[in-house]
Amino acid sequence: MTKYAGKFCPVPQEQQPINEYEQLKESWFFRLPTLEQYWQKLGWVLAWGWIIFGVIASGSFNPEKKPVMFALSATLGAGFFVCLVQLRLYLGWYYIGTRLREEKVFYEESGWYDGQIWEKPPAVITRDRLIASYQVDPILARIRQSSLFLGICILTGSLIWLWLK
Repeated sequence: MTKYAGKFCPVPQEQQPINEYEQLKESWFFRLPTLEQYWQKLGWVLAWGWIIFGVIASGSFNPEKKPVMFALSATLGAGFFVCLVQLRLYLGWYYIGTRLREEKVFYEESGWYDGQIWEKPPAVITRDRLIASYQVDPILARIRQSSLFLGICILTGSLIWLWLK
């Protein structure tokens, strides 16, 4: 048990929002939006997605006969793959941000059947909300920004697809 301002915290270490935040921040996958090379990493995800969806697209559109349709379908498939990656990143960081902002923490002592609620002391609430505001919110904004850019690219590709069809 952790002690906060003279009070014991009954929440297990791995379920405390601050520790969940630290675990997420150090995770190889969820660390992605915190890196300076975030756009490059998304580019790699797009490239691997393009390889996978390029094989699938070649079954529908012969690259020699319909190179534009082949490239568009492979790129749209890869874009949706990147969307799934970004959705997972966003949901993970959003969950942590929500847990940090809450005044009460739901936790499980030993299993799903014995959930409890712990009310955070004011000092912990302040600390957690500062972390959410200054650490988690910029990450969420970065993911939203890149998702908006990707959405515009997918929409543009879809419109080109419809125009060529």
